[in-house]
Amino acid sequence: MISEAEIKVLDRNSEYFGVPTLHLMENAGKGVAEFIRNTVKNTKKNILILCGTGNNGGDGFVAARYLTQYYKVTVFLAGTEIKTEIAQKNYQKLQTYEVKIYTSPRDLDALLVENDILIDALLGTGLADELKEPYATIVKKINATKKKMIVSVDVPTGLGTTQSITSEYTVTFHDIKEGMNEKNSGNIQVVDIGISQEATTYVGPGELSVYYPRPAKKSHKGDNGIVLIIGGGPYIGAPALSGLAALRTGVDLVYIATPKRSWESVAAFSPNFIVKDLHDDMLTKNDIPSIEELLSKCTAVVLGPGLGAAKETEEAIIPLVRRIIAEKKPLVLDADAIKPVGENLPLIKNSTTVVTPHVGEFKKLTGITLSQDVDTRINAVKDWAEKIGITIFLKGYIDVLSDGTNVKQNKVHNEAMTVGGTGDVLAGIIGALLSKGVKPFNAVRIAAFLNGEAGNEAFQKKSYGLIATDIVDEIPTVLKKYL
Repeated sequence: MISEAEIKVLDRNSEYFGVPTLHLMENAGKGVAEFIRNTVKNTKKNILILCGTGNNGGDGFVAARYLTQYYKVTVFLAGTEIKTEIAQKNYQKLQTYEVKIYTSPRDLDALLVENDILIDALLGTGLADELKEPYATIVKKINATKKKMIVSVDVPTGLGTTQSITSEYTVTFHDIKEGMNEKNSGNIQVVDIGISQEATTYVGPGELSVYYPRPAKKSHKGDNGIVLIIGGGPYIGAPALSGLAALRTGVDLVYIATPKRSWESVAAFSPNFIVKDLHDDMLTKNDIPSIEELLSKCTAVVLGPGLGAAKETEEAIIPLVRRIIAEKKPLVLDADAIKPVGENLPLIKNSTTVVTPHVGEFKKLTGITLSQDVDTRINAVKDWAEKIGITIFLKGYIDVLSDGTNVKQNKVHNEAMTVGGTGDVLAGIIGALLSKGVKPFNAVRIAAFLNGEAGNEAFQKKSYGLIATDIVDEIPTVLKKYL
């Protein structure tokens, strides 16, 4: 069973990995036609396909082309303006066939009487409210017909509302959709429409376009994420890179808490940062009260970039993480923060925490040495994410992402991204998404693609001279391209 959102992700990712949505629509309509052919042997039957103006209607247009070879097919279009490009293309193609197309509501009653088989291709998944006109009236009239075979395309129109089509059969695509059952959808037939294996295995632009939270027009400063980054000291650039990445990912505010020796340099990176200088030249327990003041202001925390591995810092990380978790702030554990938490795993058990280890840091987190085999890595990451109750983003030549239940891989990146700082950029992106309220597993999926695609855009311009700030600069390019 699959959600409406995940189907949209797969459609977009299939296109990205080389299977156009036009091809998917062709397979969907053909699948509906083949089901009718296998179920209805009497070619004297008259078929009415009721089409909406979106992609569900587009599936109906394709089905009409295939069915007209065997049956008398009529199409009723519930509207005049086709809303999507691929549905429009199939509507134009259908007009070259000997199929009568009606658009006037005055014709509907007679059409429902004259035809033996009614194919519902009016509306697909994604209804947020009750049916509007003309769909409410059409559904009511379809349900009032007697002795008609009613077949819905993908889902019965109105599914999930108080008024939906009562279907004898539903031909659904790829997988059964959430909420479907025999009572509300009739006999459910699943058709493989050719969604690529890559689209189901790897992240792509679908995650970004579906799950990225677009700001409301009336939103105010702070409504779209406030990130607190705790890092720096020995390594000055790391927290700044995370902060720049978070801002470019679309948060409203970035606070950076950084030790005395690094705060002036971090502040000089950008006037967009709000920088809090800590007491010592490295993070220590003395800094926790100052950081606690910032916790109430933020909606997510990134802990670790550039902190270093001094004993005093590792000792400070434990009570700091405990406080962050107690405040129920989503947390990204990165770099030097991973080892001390790995020695105290109950701290983050069953929390909204994302850990971003490479192979060496994964051993520090779990004590496990990973092999080079991807399947073995997938099993290990999934098992440990489930055991701890967190989300893990294992960085590697193939990234592995898991929340203990779901697994995705990422191959959108390039070999120049081994340059220092790319992990800090990634941590900032994940923190930004968490601060916007994105669920951890979706956040790492979006971040994997956004970071990698920005890296690929930068690689086109900078080649092997790519540096981490080049990736940051290309984040808006990717957002503009896919949102």
